[in-house]
Amino acid sequence: MKRNSRLSAVLHALLHMAERGAPMTSDELAVCLQTNPVVVRRTMAGLRDVGLVTSGRGHGGGWALARPLEAVTMRDIYSALGEPMLFQMGNATESPGCLVEQAVNHALDDAFRDAEAMLIARLGEVTLAMLAQDFKRRFAEHRALYQNKG
Repeated sequence: MKRNSRLSAVLHALLHMAERGAPMTSDELAVCLQTNPVVVRRTMAGLRDVGLVTSGRGHGGGWALARPLEAVTMRDIYSALGEPMLFQMGNATESPGCLVEQAVNHALDDAFRDAEAMLIARLGEVTLAMLAQDFKRRFAEHRALYQNKG
């Protein structure tokens, strides 16, 4: 089963935009994400509709962040994407007649609900600024490693 990687892709794009510090075109973002510019435009338009990014036309135009990195959480992005389903697992039958399957469904429903609540809460704790800081740390370590080899 194919995973929904939109949250990861959008976070990736937003961090590239932050690092650039200037608007990025759909074509530029598509190269970063290894996708089609049409996919980028469709996704970014949804983020623009909720005030996470802005867009400009013409020379110097493109997509830009609308808020400081500290003011945007991964949960904000998750919500902007329409809160895609977090887990691919589910019950075999939603309304089973079998009492055994009802017990199984009840246990699984509770576990899925608890896990989803924990994950959504965690998404709300992580800002884009935290992700950008982690990237910068990794970049510095990577650069130091290769400078020391030469």
